[in-house]
Amino acid sequence: MQTLAGSASAAERRSRARPRAGKFLRVLATRRNILVTTHIHPDPDALGSAVALAYLLSKCLGMTQDRPSITLAAKGRIGGGINDAFLRVANGKLKNWEEIDPASFDAIVMVDTQPQFSSSPLPPGLLPTVVIDHHRGRGRKSKLPLWDVRPEVGATCSIIFSYFMDLEQSIPADLAAAMLYAIETDLAGAAGTPGDLDNIALSSLTLSADPRKLYQMRFTPLPQAYFRAYAQALGNAEFQGNALMSHLDNIESMEQPAIMADMLLRFDQAEWALVTAETDNGVVLSLRTRAKERSAADVMHKIIARLGEGGGHRTKAGGFIRFAPEVPHNPKKLRAKLWRRLLSAVGVRSGKPIRLVA
Repeated sequence: MQTLAGSASAAERRSRARPRAGKFLRVLATRRNILVTTHIHPDPDALGSAVALAYLLSKCLGMTQDRPSITLAAKGRIGGGINDAFLRVANGKLKNWEEIDPASFDAIVMVDTQPQFSSSPLPPGLLPTVVIDHHRGRGRKSKLPLWDVRPEVGATCSIIFSYFMDLEQSIPADLAAAMLYAIETDLAGAAGTPGDLDNIALSSLTLSADPRKLYQMRFTPLPQAYFRAYAQALGNAEFQGNALMSHLDNIESMEQPAIMADMLLRFDQAEWALVTAETDNGVVLSLRTRAKERSAADVMHKIIARLGEGGGHRTKAGGFIRFAPEVPHNPKKLRAKLWRRLLSAVGVRSGKPIRLVA
């Protein structure tokens, strides 16, 4: 019978990616001050990947007398909802970006994003040592010591799981719960069919996860702001053909637009769901789809062209439009433009939209 480690390695070979865990350790073996970071405003997959990788580094490189210093840090807003609760239950010791100087580390490990993305926390000119991600990149592959990017995998945490298997390292029950939840959330809603590696990770982690921790993550109490967001998302939702759009007037947590888009895509007439939300300095966009003929990432690029930056996967994408300082903006006019672009991008003729909730 094939072992889990063998199954994970076989899945990597089928996805045209050789097992990279050994190279990962070789690249970092002589580094003494390592930063593990992820994209701005991280979600559970990003946080779970970072926490798991920091643990793996500590366990594997900490076997020597010259134990390295490993710092886990993220930039942006995390608190106020599911992500905050996830990090608390997962026991992730995360530093605020303002507490560190990224240039002071002799190695930077970046997970769930890439240095050329707008979601990268690194300043211009500072490159990571290692990149591990599952997002589709644009342009040529970067020449870094380790570049492990697999768009065919549904969650970055699944890739991190394969590192544990390749190195034959056990995963503690509480960490297994965090990794399982991280993969589940990234595969939820519009994520579609998981890849081979995702299925192996889900099967293995389900058996080893601490059920109490997993329950706490899945059913964490939510603040009142979340229920206001659900009410706004439903009340503002309009659809035409197979496209639906809604907006949140204001958000207290950066994760809310994505969660609302996942929820709205469950409407049986919608194959596309776009949710926008205002922040202090711009507009966040979250797009979800279950359509087969178009990629959410490609549609997001059309929606946001010359307005902001965005990207994603076949079934889910995100974007951000930054307000120019001291320039008046008209949110209603902007939403109307985004709606027209969504309809055009997915091939729906413009007309009078229908309110989802009368």
